[in-house]
Amino acid sequence: MDVEVDIAIVGAGPVGLFAVFACGQLGMISAVIDALDDPGGQLTALYPEKPIYDIPGRPAIRADALVADLMAQAAPYEPIYLLGQQTADLCESSDGTFTLTTAAGTKVRARAILVAAGVGAFGPNRPPLDHIRDFEGTSVFYHVGKRETFKDRQLVIAGGGDSAVDWALSLADIAKSITVVHRRDSFRAHPANVAAMHADDRVNVRTPCQLKGLEGENGKLTGIHISEIGGDPETIKADALLALFGLAGDLSPLKDWGVEIERKSIPVDPATLQTSRPGIHAIGDVADYPGKRKLILTGFAEAAAAAHAAHARVFPGKAIHDEYSTTRGVPGQTPDAAQKTA
Repeated sequence: MDVEVDIAIVGAGPVGLFAVFACGQLGMISAVIDALDDPGGQLTALYPEKPIYDIPGRPAIRADALVADLMAQAAPYEPIYLLGQQTADLCESSDGTFTLTTAAGTKVRARAILVAAGVGAFGPNRPPLDHIRDFEGTSVFYHVGKRETFKDRQLVIAGGGDSAVDWALSLADIAKSITVVHRRDSFRAHPANVAAMHADDRVNVRTPCQLKGLEGENGKLTGIHISEIGGDPETIKADALLALFGLAGDLSPLKDWGVEIERKSIPVDPATLQTSRPGIHAIGDVADYPGKRKLILTGFAEAAAAAHAAHARVFPGKAIHDEYSTTRGVPGQTPDAAQKTA
């Protein structure tokens, strides 16, 4: 599918999702491209059920709930989501229109680009196990999208950080069994949670221990080979593996775009968020300038500023009449309906 829009937004994290709304308020139609299969970026991939406390007006909100709210806020502007597609080539025509091609072959034509890539295109840090990709998505997972995925399953969680410990405690309520495998005796998680995990009879902790191999066929695990350091290998029954070794960010897809990149960040003009290449703006954690604070709320403000700056390229010669959202409104949303939603 080839698409033509006003703005191409690279990254479907919270800042990219809010950019859809910010652009929509100025009459610009967006396409959102992300390498992950689900929107939300790090919020979805790393901690969907954890609370966030620094969103203005929300004393606390779960990460997945914030993603859902941002999707609902963007929905009236009918963005085109191209998920599970990594950005690849970029070219610019003589009239200033960009054509962005994804690794899946989709071509996106846009007058301006907002890069909201966080720390780059996410990919899991896979354990070095033979044929592991054959089980991905059915028996091997690198993040928890929905807890129900692990209901009544014999689950092995590999890792030693907060995510491994937190999910062991959380999923103990619904999994048939849980075994935590970590190569060291000590964990890098909050001490109170580590103590709670060790005290929970539903969680079997194996340390120091490593994954050695997988058993199963047709994408379905039946067992996992493990070995304690210096000990003999053994096989434990398992039909699901949650490998939590972190996600690796990669900005290499942008290296041929003619955009300056320094230390895994993109320098920008703080007033317009424009990069070294006109027409391409960077917002959120990937953008860098003096005094930058890597917070979601900072990214929200940057999205609004970049949308205003990009408007001049999308609609040359057309003035922006700044209005509050209470005045401008939202397509399909009446004041009465908005009050009921609130």
